[in-house]
Amino acid sequence: MIPFEISGLDHVAIRVADMEASAAWYQKVLGLERYDVAEWGPFPVFMLKETFGVALFPASETGNSTHIPNKGIRIDHFAFNVSYENFEKARAHYQELNIDFNFQDHTYFHSIYTRDPDGHVVELTTLLPGKESFYKNSPL
Repeated sequence: MIPFEISGLDHVAIRVADMEASAAWYQKVLGLERYDVAEWGPFPVFMLKETFGVALFPASETGNSTHIPNKGIRIDHFAFNVSYENFEKARAHYQELNIDFNFQDHTYFHSIYTRDPDGHVVELTTLLPGKESFYKNSPL
C-alpha cells in the first residue's frame, strides 16, 4: 500500500503547432475554458473544465519543456468522462460541427474518438447505465 492517494487527473500536456487554433478547438468542440497565467508567460495555455483538462505548449522545442526523447513511446490518446446523457449530446454536437469521429462500444463503456488540429486523439467516454460493477469499490 502506498502512503498517499491520487484524487484525479489534473491535466494532459500536449505540444501543438498553433496555440490559438488549438485553444479555439478545445473551446468550440469540448467547451473547455481558457486559462492564461500571466506570471508564466505565453504558455502553457490551460483549457479546463473545473480542475482538469489540457495544457497547450508550442511544438517548438525552444520553449521551456520537461521533454525527454521518447524513442517511439507516446500517449496514444486521452479521454474525458461524460455522463450518458452528455455523451449523446456530445455526439449530436460533433455531428452539427461536421467533425469526423469514431464510435466504439467497449461493453461497459461507449466512446467517441476524434482528433484535435494536431492529430492528438481525444476520447469522450461514458459508463453505460447498469454497468457500475466495472469499477471495483465504486461509489456509484
